[in-house]
Formats: sequence, C-alpha cells, structure tokens
Amino acid sequence: MISRRAALGAGLALPAATRAQPAWPDRPLRFIVSAQVGGVSDILVRILENRFRERLGQSLYVDPRPGGGGLVAAEAAIRANDRHSFTVNHIASHGIGPSLYRNRGGFDPLRDMPGVVRFAAMPNVLIVRSELPIHSVADLIGHIRANPAKANFSSASAGTSSHLGGILFGQIMGVEVTHVPYRGTAPSLSAVLNGEVLFNIDNAPTSRPHVLAGSLRAIAVSTARRATTMPELPTMQEQGVTGFDVASWYGLAAPAATPRPIVDRMAAVVLEAVADPAVIGRFAEIGAEPWPLDTDDYNAFMRAEVARWAPVVQASGASVD
Repeated sequence: MISRRAALGAGLALPAATRAQPAWPDRPLRFIVSAQVGGVSDILVRILENRFRERLGQSLYVDPRPGGGGLVAAEAAIRANDRHSFTVNHIASHGIGPSLYRNRGGFDPLRDMPGVVRFAAMPNVLIVRSELPIHSVADLIGHIRANPAKANFSSASAGTSSHLGGILFGQIMGVEVTHVPYRGTAPSLSAVLNGEVLFNIDNAPTSRPHVLAGSLRAIAVSTARRATTMPELPTMQEQGVTGFDVASWYGLAAPAATPRPIVDRMAAVVLEAVADPAVIGRFAEIGAEPWPLDTDDYNAFMRAEVARWAPVVQASGASVD
C-alpha cells in the first residue's frame, strides 16, 4: 500500500476528494436563531453581519426558529448538515436544556451540535411595568405575597435562563411563582408590558428601549457584579437574593460533521470581530459585552455549565417532555 506522503512524493494521482476540498463558503450562510426578529440572538448576528460578509465573501440570512429553549434551532441546523448552516447557541440550548428536556429523541446538544466559538454575554434584568409600585426586590416580594394569584413571570421559552432564573428567584426568596412560557424574547417582554404577567428576568437588549421610554422599570441585574453598561442598577444579590448569579452567554454551534477547517475559519472571523472596538461599542449599546472563547475552550465551558445547571433543574422540579 502506498502512503499519502509517498504518493505525493512520487507524483502519483490521488482521488479528487483528497487532492482538493470544495471552496467554502460557496453559497450564502444560514444562521438559525432561536429568537424572533428583535430577539437577542437576532440582534447579535446582525451586529456581526458585515464582518461575515467582508471576511467570508458571502451574504447571510437569519432563519428564526423559536421554541424549545434553542433546541428547535439546533435540530434544524443538524438536519441541514450542509457546511453552511450554523446556530446561535446559548445558555438555554447548551447549558440548561440538556437537563431540562427529557425526551430529545437521542439528540445530545453537546455531542451533535458542538460549539464553534463563544462571543458575547450579558446580564439578565429583573423588570416590571413602571405603573406598578415596585421599585426593588423587596417591593416585588411584598407584592407577590399580597397577590399570590398574580405571581407569574414570563420567559422566552421553557429551558431559557429567563425560565430557570425565575424559578431560582422564587426558590431563594421562598415564594411560589408561576412560569408562563412564550415563543421568543419579544413576546415574553410584551406579556410584561400588557400586564399578562408580573415580572420577567431576561436579557437587557430587548427591554432596554422600554426602560428608557419609561414603560418598564428595571429593578436589578442578575449577575453577581453590577453590569458595566448599567452601573447604577443594583444586583439581585445586593437586594437579598443570596447566591443569584446568572449571565446569558451566546456563541455559534455547528453540526458535529462540519469539517474542522470550516469550524476554525468561522471561529477566527468571530474572534477577530469581537476584538474590534466598533463591535464592542455596538454590543455595549444593547447591554452585551464580548466574552470570547475559542472552539476547544468553549466546549469545555459548556460541559461545565451543564454540570452546574443540572442540580438547579432537578431541585426546581422543572422538566419538559
């Protein structure tokens, strides 16, 4: 048998598939997001859109597939398996979801849709309607205890950080709250605006315009430290929610069969982009910050997140069939 090296040295012909791989990308890139238009995943991709066009020479389109805590979007990319379909993955799909969703039909997010690169993170914000007499966590707890039938909160869907964050909040504070899932961040926010639910603990970007306009009130951030983009807003821990530290993180994931050179090239483009002051500035405008990790470190981080959230899911009793 002639080795590949010997064949090259002898000038022998190799199979076409060995001699050259098809150019990539050779058609538009598809970014499948678990948010509706205007949701966080959608906004983040559009901030990076020009950099993908410049560096990869192809247009891209955003394909919203909300639902299932991001698992619907991940499964759509796996079904495509065309080297041009990626998903914006996050804490819901690859941190909380693996423990929350019991019947995934053999689908394992970390195995079947591994990470390409992590690029952003942001705190969640605890929000209520501004017309309510609620200005702090203590006010909210008092309102819940006085109105237990209306102690409900919205989430972008089951399995998201807004879902588990709300449950964790109730557990720590010793109050019973009811989860009401919606199909995406934007409709879950509208539920607070319309008075369908009492509160929401979700990403800053979509609520920020309403907070600035005065229709919503932000009363706390979810991370252990105050957010650099909202330094005036106290944390939940500062207001007595002991041990509450939740950040929503975002990255890109691709089907496991995607060739590593494609994964490496995509990761390099994203890591370069999030080091650009212009991109950092646009992230800051929506309450996000760069949180870069390369492919191998990102996958190790996600394994740790699954281990972290598993006992929280179990203790909450939450599950989705």
